[in-house]
Amino acid sequence: MEARLELSIALELYERHMPFFTGQIEAPNGIDLKVLEIGETLERRHGLDRHHRMLKDLEFDICEMSLGSYILGLSRDPDFPMVGIPVFPRRYFSMSQIYVNAKSGIKTPQDLVGRNVGITAFQVTLSVLAKGDLKRDYGVDWRDINWHCMRPEQLPVEFPDGVSVERMPDGVEIGEMLVEGDIDAMICPQPPARSLQSLAAAGDSIHRLFTDPEAEDERYFKKYGYFPVMHLLAMRRDAFEKAPELPKALIDMWKRSKDIAYQYYEDPAYALLAWTSNIYKAQQKRMGSDLWPSGVDANRANLEAFLGYCDDQGLMDRPLSVDDLFVESVRGS
Repeated sequence: MEARLELSIALELYERHMPFFTGQIEAPNGIDLKVLEIGETLERRHGLDRHHRMLKDLEFDICEMSLGSYILGLSRDPDFPMVGIPVFPRRYFSMSQIYVNAKSGIKTPQDLVGRNVGITAFQVTLSVLAKGDLKRDYGVDWRDINWHCMRPEQLPVEFPDGVSVERMPDGVEIGEMLVEGDIDAMICPQPPARSLQSLAAAGDSIHRLFTDPEAEDERYFKKYGYFPVMHLLAMRRDAFEKAPELPKALIDMWKRSKDIAYQYYEDPAYALLAWTSNIYKAQQKRMGSDLWPSGVDANRANLEAFLGYCDDQGLMDRPLSVDDLFVESVRGS
């Protein structure tokens, strides 16, 4: 009997990934997937620092990966040891993730010019997106903001000339700095636990930049037609060579997993939130039936815009097209 190929896949435990963990989604014949629950900034069952562990040590065969760091690494190394799969497990709108200290007097994106803004790191996908969106949509050049990074860069970055980028002091959390007024604003969707405690204690003194962030996100979606990608699936090149059929299969597997998650939302009692089903149906009416398409073509405009942001921010050592990001067998997907 031919031995089965065992491969690991590192994922966050989103509801759209739950069927991978429960065994409802199976790999193609001859492949056993070991599904690992690994967070990025928050500890999960099998640890955290998922992106760093993949970029530094290639610890997993397949990994949910930062789009920004993946593009940076691929642009530097023609023999980059990973291939991309057009499955996008995490997405954010950027403007609804900006928080300000009320004492800063910041009311609009234009007020961020010359101010101190905290981010996770310069190359983190949300940071890249927010810098690019500020420039494209609001005329706020990201070069005119003083950036303060909470974490070291996953891959070394040479910051563009004339741009102010500083590391936060060791042991100090981004939320604490915002509460204390050491920074005026922060762009961080998932602050560490200590930051969350500081923000909760601060009450109304910390608030979102936009008074109606959902309306701003919906405006963005109607204008551009996409929910911005944060993460993709990346596969070790040597694992791909052992299972070249797996990238295509993973696109289908992720779609089936997502469809199962959607089905659960039809049940009003599925989640802890009392109005989950109502919110889900209202979102469908406002923004369509699926904000999470897989495949290259359905995400081309989204990815083209992001590649332009990376280039503008000095995060690409050579030009890359959307198709360059993915293994050849899935480029027509």
